[in-house]
Amino acid sequence: MTVYGWLILSLWLTLVVYWVVSARAAKRSIGNRWLWWREIAIRLGIFALVMLTVRMAVLGHALPDEHLHALSTSPLMGLIGFLICVLGIGLAIVARAYLGRNWGMPMSRKESPELVMSGPYAFVRHPIYGGLLLAMVGSALGQSVLWLLPLIVYGPYFILSARREESLLTEQFAERYRAYMSRTKMLVPFVL
Repeated sequence: MTVYGWLILSLWLTLVVYWVVSARAAKRSIGNRWLWWREIAIRLGIFALVMLTVRMAVLGHALPDEHLHALSTSPLMGLIGFLICVLGIGLAIVARAYLGRNWGMPMSRKESPELVMSGPYAFVRHPIYGGLLLAMVGSALGQSVLWLLPLIVYGPYFILSARREESLLTEQFAERYRAYMSRTKMLVPFVL
């Protein structure tokens, strides 16, 4: 694995550690609307698929006849992929920090909910999902084409989750959230 592959792996591990540590400060959920075990199982599946992809990329490097790391052979592609991954993981972490205690997994009703519309939320409604998707694209460019698998599988899941979260937020914040939706995009500023 190239130095960029190792750097990409360290970015993903940093994200996981940050998530685990910051989850302790989240507000208590009240009333679960979705099946919490299913949501957690799906998100753990995302993590497992990401880690499997990284492991396969390492095996691809250990077994040179396997071409699992086809896009990571160029130092330039490695650098570009790493920088895109830094942007994506950085966006997800900053967005999570802006949510503060309002963050939840799965998205649920919180005690004393607040509508966060500052920081990255001033530009997109779901910067965590957008950041994770961007990081997967960067990982595919900089480390292994296998990163396209979680991108293809979980991209639609993130959009579905975003729509469910928007439904819940519309119930909680009514016109205020609808106005926010009209001036921001879901995942990509000014586009989507």
